Formats: sequence, structure tokens, C-alpha cells
Amino acid sequence: MTNQQPRRSIEAGQRRSAQWLTQPPAGPAQPPPAPSRDERATELLRELVARFRAQRAQLTERWVERVTQAGLLTAMSREEVQAEAASLYDQYVEALQTETFEALQAYAHRVFERIVPRGVETHEAVGIVLQLRDVLGRALMAEYHTDLDRLNQVLDVYQPAANRIAITVAVSFVQERERVIREQQEAIRELSTPVLQVRERLLILPIIGLIDPQRARQLTEQLLRAIRLNRAKVVVIDITGVPVMDSNEANHLVQTVEASRLLGATVIVTGLSPDIAQTLVSIGVDLGKMRTVGDLQGGIEEAERILGYRVVPIEEGSE
Repeated sequence: MTNQQPRRSIEAGQRRSAQWLTQPPAGPAQPPPAPSRDERATELLRELVARFRAQRAQLTERWVERVTQAGLLTAMSREEVQAEAASLYDQYVEALQTETFEALQAYAHRVFERIVPRGVETHEAVGIVLQLRDVLGRALMAEYHTDLDRLNQVLDVYQPAANRIAITVAVSFVQERERVIREQQEAIRELSTPVLQVRERLLILPIIGLIDPQRARQLTEQLLRAIRLNRAKVVVIDITGVPVMDSNEANHLVQTVEASRLLGATVIVTGLSPDIAQTLVSIGVDLGKMRTVGDLQGGIEEAERILGYRVVPIEEGSE
């Protein structure tokens, strides 16, 4: 037993010596890994945002001056421009920090909803954002002009984000402007095709100008809605002011007459020109099913007869 214990101790010591000889010597401590490109960009953005917020008053005033000098937002007073500029500046810097643009887009829609009806043009909306981009870019160059490497790194981070913000704001303005134009066109169409109630259960629809497919659909919808709302029995459609009508428009007129009939209303068409009459004949319209009268006055008289009204002359001397 005594001989085996020293032998085991010697073998264990030899194994430890062999392991120590085969392991490479420990070198100096390794430095921590360098930050990735995304991490560096995030750090730079945080640095830029801190600078922009610290200089908010000066940069906003400089921006408003450049907007005024460029002749932008002339429909707004200087106080209004300053108020909108301060809010937009904060949203701009917030978008830089978060690198998300949904809040900026929603804010831009709200602003443009207020200023588009006042006549602000597309180049003005885009111009004010580009002016802000340039003001902030010049501030960065003034800050880092002594360290060109750092300046290049900063601009590499700032410029893509600033360009994306400019695109986001421009798209928001165009969308809002298109919405306003659509609403105005809708209002004009409604005014151009008014359904008038002459007396109880008698409607008149005077049509003036060309009838495109969209206007034709709107015309039919307005008329059918008015027939149901007013419980109309007779409708006079006057097309004296329609200079020309192709086969598609004529078909739509016929469909409008048939749809009105399904709602229980008799339709009288007045003011047919010779050209429109030939178009109706050429597409095979059964004119026996369509009441036509030469002019609007005759159409109203015919409608009153259908409704049971009778015109009685007033005798002289009677009250």
C-alpha cells in the first residue's frame, strides 16, 4: 500500500506537467470587441439629436428666416409660420431619434389639413422641409469642421435619415392635397347636378355640360336617393344644356330612367337635341317607353297633369 501511494502521486504530477507544457502560454488580456456599424450609427444619432435639441431655439429661428427669404408659406403670417416650425422641428428631431416616421407622417397630415385649403402649394411644403434639412446640415458642418473624419461619419448617418424624412413629409402633403381636390370635385359635381323639388312629389334634374362616366353614376345615385327621400312620383330630366351625348352616355340615361321607374317614378325627358335623338335611335332605345317633351316648361306641365294638378286662370277682379 505504501509503495502504491507515492507512485500515484508521481503519475498525477507528471500528467499536470504534461498538460502545462502542451497549453499555450497566456497572452495579454484581449480588448473588447469593437462596436458594430449599427451601434456606431445609433450612437452618432443620439449625439446629433442631443445637439439639435440643445440648439432648438437658434436653429428654428434660422430655419424660419430661410423660409421667409425663399418666399415660402406666403399665405401664412410670420407668427403662424413660427408656431408650425417649432412643432415640425420637434417632430423632425423625434423621427431622427426613433428612426420611425409614423408619428411624423400623422403630424404632417394634420398640419397640411389646415394649410392646404389656404393655398399652400406642393413646392412650398417640400421646400420648408428641405430648408430645415440644410439648416441642420450646415450646423453639423460648423460643429465638426475641425475633424473631417468625424464630420463624414456624422453626415453618413444624418443625410439618409433626413432624406427619408423629406420624402415622408412630401408624400403626406401630396396625399392631403389629393384628398382636398377629390372633395372639391365631389362638391362641384353635386352642384352641377342638383335635384330640385318643384312641388310635392315632383322633382326636376337639370343637366348642364358633358357627362363623363363618373358624373353619370353620381347623377343616377343622387336622383334615386332624392326619389326615395321625397317619395316622388314624377321626375323631369332636362338635358337642354347637354351639347352632345355618345352611345355610352345615352345608355346610362336610359338606365337611369328604368331605375327611376322601378322606384315608382315616371320620368319625363326634356330638351332632346336632334343629335341626341339620333343617338338614342341608333342604340335601339324604345322611345315608346320614354316620355319626351320638347322643353322644360312643357315637361313641367306634363308632370302636373300626371299628378292631377290643373291650372285655372284667375278671373279679373277676383281676390
